[in-house]
Amino acid sequence: MNIIIGQYVPGKSILHHMDPRSKLLAVFALIFIVFLANNWVTYGVIVILTLVAIVLSRVRLRFIYKGLKPILLVIIITFVLNAFFTKSGEAIFDYGWFHLTTGGLQQAAFISVRLLVIVIMTTLLTLTTTPIDITDGLENLLRPFKKLRFPVHEFALMMSIALRFIPTLMEETEKIMKAQTARGVEFSSGPLTQRIKAILPLLVPLFISAFKRAEDLAMAMEARGYRGDIGRTKLRLLKWGLKDSLLLLVVIVLIPVLVLLRG
Repeated sequence: MNIIIGQYVPGKSILHHMDPRSKLLAVFALIFIVFLANNWVTYGVIVILTLVAIVLSRVRLRFIYKGLKPILLVIIITFVLNAFFTKSGEAIFDYGWFHLTTGGLQQAAFISVRLLVIVIMTTLLTLTTTPIDITDGLENLLRPFKKLRFPVHEFALMMSIALRFIPTLMEETEKIMKAQTARGVEFSSGPLTQRIKAILPLLVPLFISAFKRAEDLAMAMEARGYRGDIGRTKLRLLKWGLKDSLLLLVVIVLIPVLVLLRG
């Protein structure tokens, strides 16, 4: 399975050299900003911004497309459901429970683009930022919550490990599927109920493998003397530069722009 969320691709692009705090803030802000778009102009601005981010990351479009293939099925299903079950505008097709209207098509397109932009932006974050930098950035941004006795370091570490293990678990799932396919199990043929029954046996070995990896990781961290953030020092300090300030400035300016362009 070609899942690229959680993977890091070494590079020398502008995004690779930015402070992880600025990239985290920008992605979190864009996830909310994208909901301000409500017409073709505002969504066009969002799409252009996404394309600019892809160009700045210097990650090949073929690589991104290959990693987004599993997500495209979800986007297509979302598009179809919104297209046929949203009743607004002029009628295009009407048969039984299915009603296709101009407003439904527009709503389906908007929601699909919104979902695709969010996935691409979060993917670019992990592709251009190492898990260690993501952990340090999250921990630094959430530092004020320490006063409320919130386990900031543990939370940041947990999020980083979760992102890191997404591609690992996907690779493990692919290996198990190939092993069961070699034993005669059909995953891509037959009725839907049969396919679901064929997928269920994947869960047991997958959970066993995940728990085994978690146990090995815990033992490795304990063997290396990990005790949380108590008394810990950092090898590399985060440095906020001009590029980071410009990135946040673009995101801040984007908010009133989208508000003005809303219909």
